[in-house]
Amino acid sequence: MEKVQEKIKQDTLLQAYQHMMLAKAMADIYEENRSITKYVHSTSRGHEAIQLATAYHLCPEDWVSPYYRDESLLLGIGFEPYRLMLQLLAKANDPFSGGRSYYSHPSSREEDKPKIIHQSSATGMQAIPTTGVAQGLKYIQEFNLQNFDKNPVVVCSLGDNSVTEGEVAEAFQFAALHQLPIIFLVQDNDWGISVTKEEARTSDAYDYAAGFVGLNRMRVDGTNFVESYLAMQEAINFVRNERKPMLVCAKTVLIGHHTSGVRREFYRDDADLEKHRAQDPGKKLYAYLLDNGTDENHLKQIEKKARLEAEQAFEKACNAEDPKAESVEDFVFAPTPITEEVGERCPAENTEKIVMVDAAIHAIQELMWKHPEALLYGQDVGARIGGVFRETVTLGGKFGEKRVFNTAIQEAYIIGSTVGMSAVGLKPIVEVQFADYIYPGINQLITEISKSSYLSGGKFPVSNIIRVPIGAYGGGGPYHSGSVESILANIKGIKIAYPSNAADFKGLLKAAYYDPNPVIMLEHKGLYWSKVPGTEDAKTIEPAEDYILPFGKANTVIAADDGEINKGRTMVVVTYGMGVYWAKEAAKQFQGRVEVIDLRTLIPLDESLVFERVKVHGKCLVLTEEQIQNSFAEAFAHRISNHCFKYLDAPVEAMGSLNLPAVPINLILEKEMLPNAEKLALKIRKILND
Repeated sequence: MEKVQEKIKQDTLLQAYQHMMLAKAMADIYEENRSITKYVHSTSRGHEAIQLATAYHLCPEDWVSPYYRDESLLLGIGFEPYRLMLQLLAKANDPFSGGRSYYSHPSSREEDKPKIIHQSSATGMQAIPTTGVAQGLKYIQEFNLQNFDKNPVVVCSLGDNSVTEGEVAEAFQFAALHQLPIIFLVQDNDWGISVTKEEARTSDAYDYAAGFVGLNRMRVDGTNFVESYLAMQEAINFVRNERKPMLVCAKTVLIGHHTSGVRREFYRDDADLEKHRAQDPGKKLYAYLLDNGTDENHLKQIEKKARLEAEQAFEKACNAEDPKAESVEDFVFAPTPITEEVGERCPAENTEKIVMVDAAIHAIQELMWKHPEALLYGQDVGARIGGVFRETVTLGGKFGEKRVFNTAIQEAYIIGSTVGMSAVGLKPIVEVQFADYIYPGINQLITEISKSSYLSGGKFPVSNIIRVPIGAYGGGGPYHSGSVESILANIKGIKIAYPSNAADFKGLLKAAYYDPNPVIMLEHKGLYWSKVPGTEDAKTIEPAEDYILPFGKANTVIAADDGEINKGRTMVVVTYGMGVYWAKEAAKQFQGRVEVIDLRTLIPLDESLVFERVKVHGKCLVLTEEQIQNSFAEAFAHRISNHCFKYLDAPVEAMGSLNLPAVPINLILEKEMLPNAEKLALKIRKILND
């Protein structure tokens, strides 16, 4: 005991007890005021010791990702009860989300505390973004992009049942493979809502982690503050000095409810509750302090003061202002500096046209030469082949394997890690090999990326570029030909580009780089090399390095003849990607009567140009390569109808692929499914003649 006392100052032990009593008082007050604490919340009862032990060893240089039961961790790093309660009650001055998110869902850039990226409620999903923070810090230190007073450590807090998530395995794998400075703190209380450990898993996190070679491991009694403090001191010092990953499996207990909405009496018997209450960290620390000479009255005074502090904080929080209704749309996107087209699109000295794939390679190359914070990774993008479509060829050789590198088959990690990379100031450019394989990453895209700016009150917009080869041609088959823009366009909080030619591609990619928001570049495989008949115009003169094309600016590819417009004999085709070339070819049969608009970006969408031109022509067709039913194109056609109704001479039409589950591999079947210029011409003729 004396040796332990020498290692842990009495002030630290008393501070831990005070924080535990504060956490207990807060939980009790929330329970006593259920009609006021109406929003769903969890508390840290039973987990206080390991959380405080972790918090006390963290520095402002560090990063931590608490999960929704980690209020004691937040108390330990310096967040007062009042500020936490502002989030509990969804008040305007909630420091994390401005009243948008649940209790103990923090995000913080406060300089005197460890930094916290946006926290979602999807258990285990934080493992990938937080590992991305560690990945980013390692990159920053390797390239000397920033100096730190201490080597930063990253802590990712997880519940035991979340470790069975596949995305947690991806995080463990990447951290172990690349030896990242991260601690995975797993708080094991035996329960996953009403699911017991026996129902959910074959082993605890410690045994599970043995399969990830290079991931160091430690067990600790997470209800014992003294043991937890010394264990976390060892773990954090190890990661801070050795720059290697560690998993800490902390045994805890669940004294409170799973959440205020799923109460303990719903699924737990008295015997189980009593077993957990016997391991209450506060009671254990109380007994330890008494055994080591602390005056009992002093401890009782600490508890009394904690209750008073919590009561005063709660009353103050209850009286705080609610958010203004008009603030509901704030922080969906961070403001972008790119609002106007700038630079030379067609430099006089450039006489040869380039293909789209080279436009992207050149744009990324120019950006990476200029910005050391830019890096590129994904499956097969490294120097060996430079992408399955050669869309990153030469980049690996020029910038080295630390800036352009291959990943495993981990779409969730590829996409989700950009959250952490962006948070530390990097600009990740990542690639999903085919649009059909974006689905494993959709969880990260929706849960972590798209909501980050909004739910962090604008503190953590995710600045990334996600490249996605898309589209069908030449018998690519059902898993390499899909179109996914409608799924993506339904995600609020991301931007989507879909260029149809080399100049647009280069200009939009530059805009995406300087945009502080998440951007998906949909890149049609059939346009990469202009190998599909009729797509020669996808080749253009290469714009200069300074050329930037802002998002949300559509382009009129073909204008209708004014004389035909005056006669009321015209229409407009609104499209993007491969549809531009079908429309251009079909329009040849209707000289002067068809205007073609290339949207260029789907989010943001240039509705003003489209509405303006539809009002002029009175007839409109929205063309897509996607299966038409419930598609982006069909929805946009409806929106055009609503805004332009009194100017229309015919219903706004939408045209796309047949409503099939996949693109068949046989060329005859593929052709039958997809739109083309011939099918489009028949549709145009019908609209013009009606």
